[in-house]
Amino acid sequence: MSRRSGHTPQAPVAPTTAGAAAWPAGWTWAAIYLATLLAYLPALGGGFIWDDSGHVTRADLTSVTGLFRIWFEIGATQQYYPLLHSAFWLEHLAWGDSPLGYHLLNVLLHATAAGLFGGLLRRLAVPGAWLAALLFALHPVCVESVAWISEQKNTLSLVLYLGAALAYLRFAADCRGRHYALATGLFILALLTKTVTASLPAALLVVFWWQRGRLDWRRDVLPLLPWFALGAVSGLVTAHFEHELIGAQGADFDLSLAQRCLLAGRVFWFYLGKLAWPAGLIFIYPRWTVDAAQFWQWLFLPGALALLGALLWWRRRSRAPLAAALLFGGALFPVLGFVNVFPFVFSYVADHFQYLASLPVFALAGAGLTALGRRLPPAGRLVAPAGVLATLGTLTWMQCGMYHDLFALYAATLRGNPDCWMAHNNLALALDAADRTEEAVPHLETAIRLKPDFAPAYNNLGYDLLRLGRTVEAVTRLERAVQLQPDYAVAHRNLGLAYLTLGRPADAIPHFEQAVQHAPTDAEAENDLGGALMSLDRVAEALPHFERAVTLNPDSFEFRFTSGRALAQAGRLEAAVLQLESALQLEPDNADAHLNLAIALRQLGRMSEAAPHFMAVERLKPGLLPPR
Repeated sequence: MSRRSGHTPQAPVAPTTAGAAAWPAGWTWAAIYLATLLAYLPALGGGFIWDDSGHVTRADLTSVTGLFRIWFEIGATQQYYPLLHSAFWLEHLAWGDSPLGYHLLNVLLHATAAGLFGGLLRRLAVPGAWLAALLFALHPVCVESVAWISEQKNTLSLVLYLGAALAYLRFAADCRGRHYALATGLFILALLTKTVTASLPAALLVVFWWQRGRLDWRRDVLPLLPWFALGAVSGLVTAHFEHELIGAQGADFDLSLAQRCLLAGRVFWFYLGKLAWPAGLIFIYPRWTVDAAQFWQWLFLPGALALLGALLWWRRRSRAPLAAALLFGGALFPVLGFVNVFPFVFSYVADHFQYLASLPVFALAGAGLTALGRRLPPAGRLVAPAGVLATLGTLTWMQCGMYHDLFALYAATLRGNPDCWMAHNNLALALDAADRTEEAVPHLETAIRLKPDFAPAYNNLGYDLLRLGRTVEAVTRLERAVQLQPDYAVAHRNLGLAYLTLGRPADAIPHFEQAVQHAPTDAEAENDLGGALMSLDRVAEALPHFERAVTLNPDSFEFRFTSGRALAQAGRLEAAVLQLESALQLEPDNADAHLNLAIALRQLGRMSEAAPHFMAVERLKPGLLPPR
């Protein structure tokens, strides 16, 4: 930001940044897009990671009805950001499950945000506007937001945020209602994409104070009051969802006010430090122990307050550094520790948390580097910023490799944070998916050692041990999982399967019942419960569970086959024939289904219909038929 002294308003001054600012705006935008695409080229070859499955549109939401659910059914999506998930809905319509389209769009959104940022700074007559935009576009701290598909909430919301800011500045200049309406509409869309954009009205007031040295109630504050109300409602709704639906509650969030103040000071300096020196960037940083008894932890907050005091004193020469600090701290406030957000379970800091907040720091850096550049020889005015940008772009290129796939992501995370229990657990899941179960087990054991109260790790380990034939050990881990989390439906189901494997169906049934109770739409749990009851000859009790499984998933061969076989055993042959015929439509070459259908038809006296199925069994699996 430009230096202003005293409180006398000054007319806007045209930027004098060397290099990019001297180009036509179109060429500058083209340079931003080209530089961003080059820096993020490795990200385009990346796949889906971690919770991308919670953002890329699920099969049950891809229809028009699904789009309606995205907007009006709470819990249909991972977070209530309906505009974001509508964008993902359209993207899925365009390129389905191909990750390239999502990655390319995210890179383009980031470049667009950088261009809008540069345009906004130019409108505010901030020196080094386009340099600041390029610093933002190429800084590696942004990689997590750009290379991770789930964080399209950051890139899309920032485009809308900056668009709203530009439209509001036009309104502030001409007081035309259409500009206010446009700005308000863009602000609402930004809120519906990510709630952190609620900081915009406060940011605009800081900008007006920086420009004029004071605020006018009617001109500056009053028009923004509806925005403050919209932001407050959005923030309360998101906080409620984080607490109730996502799970931002419990012992991991039990911090005193003193601890939260200590955390806030440390978080502030952490983010500022990563912008100044972007070394050691990883996906999940170590989770700090916040301890008020440790003296050194009290140094961060006084340090931040001392910086604020120094900038207050410096405002007599220039309000820009203080304005940048207020904008930075204000945008960071939701993640400083005073509000619970679910990722605090893993770490109190994450690169994507400061995506928006970093803008004022880049603005100040662009202005500062431009001022320093004026002291250099003409050639140095181009070489010095070019060197900085090339270094940042290279670091970004290298950082993108971390997000190529799950194995690269968690391997890099564990190199920088070997005690990250989440990375150990999630790496084990990736290994399981790749049929490398034996390699997964040590990571799950490590996750349990690092976080002994983490029920999913016990469940995952129990399931892996079950797959490896170590059933007795599996039972111990799964019992611990349901002890830690009694409503854990998947763990109850896996424990039931372990008991069935041990030949203890009576012990399995209560756990299958718990699974059905806590996950009433889990067709597999219904089918497993029916199977356990059948093994004890409780056929009449089993039938409703088989029928429920078929109702929940009518396209499952397994559910229709087991239902048909149970119906035949209960003597309901006509119903059994219908289910077995439906099963064969799904798997026409399944010998067991042909055999069961043939037997049911023979019992009904329909030998001419049964004969082709007996012939199919002999063709598909000759040893299955008893000797004649």
